[in-house]
Amino acid sequence: MENLTLNEDLLILEGLKVTSQFKTPAFILLLLLSFIFIIVSNMGLVVLIFRSRSLRQPMYLLFCNLVINDIFGAAIIIPHVLKDILILHSERYIHYINCVAQSFCVHFHGIASHTVLMVMAFDRYQAICNPLRYTSIMTNRMVVKLSVVAWGSAFVMVVIPTGLTVRLSRCRRIIPNLFCDNASLFNLSCENIFIDNIYSLAYTVLLLSSSIGSVTLTYLKIAAVCVRSKSKSLNRKALQTCASHLALYVLLVALGFIVIILHRFPQFSDHRKIVTVMGHIIIPALNAVIYGVQIKEIRQTIKALFHIHKVALKGK
Repeated sequence: MENLTLNEDLLILEGLKVTSQFKTPAFILLLLLSFIFIIVSNMGLVVLIFRSRSLRQPMYLLFCNLVINDIFGAAIIIPHVLKDILILHSERYIHYINCVAQSFCVHFHGIASHTVLMVMAFDRYQAICNPLRYTSIMTNRMVVKLSVVAWGSAFVMVVIPTGLTVRLSRCRRIIPNLFCDNASLFNLSCENIFIDNIYSLAYTVLLLSSSIGSVTLTYLKIAAVCVRSKSKSLNRKALQTCASHLALYVLLVALGFIVIILHRFPQFSDHRKIVTVMGHIIIPALNAVIYGVQIKEIRQTIKALFHIHKVALKGK
């Protein structure tokens, strides 16, 4: 710890408080197996979509953005938590530059989760409300444009607060979180952080209001079209393609609000950390399970692959 106190570039992460008897079960059962499942299942979905011609549709190509973002989020957060579980609290340190990079990636992942789901909602709106014009609207070029908008807007929204934060000097070293985040970083400073707080609040309000507003408006229009048409096939199609997207979106927003609320109560910091970890495990895992099991085209493709595999094994 002496070297740590002399090095201003080293920060201490609080991490999870796990007793020694629960360290191994938490490492193996909760995180390691979850991490392997998230990476393997989501990467499998991406490969499946790009290899199968029947799945190269706008809906699934846009869904690939969500899967890639889930893999990215799991890769930057879960291994870090796994490492911290096995080491002493006093050794949970990180270099400042690495902390800034991790904070950037964490916020980029979080914002991209919303922006990608927003463009996926736009695709579902076109499919249900403009079925005759769908193929002319949702071309490959439009899919690329929507993907660029989703990732580009997330990038811009993260660059600005990161730039504001790195300009500050530091008089503290403890990050009261599982991983680095922008709020924890600018709170390390003893300078005036009014601008940082205002921008952080403004971009959070802008992101959530635009996200919730656009998705709510989209699904209200879809519901109105389904009610007016009274078509069982249309209602079935809407339920099949929209239920999974809406369920995941509601879960994402609910977990986000829980974490934001718990941030206001320092006495519940351990609860906030657990919710944060579970959010980064549950949502990516559910994406793979829900889209892999519920959506007919993906389910049929998976069954066909297993059937081919069985036939090949019998042939041997």
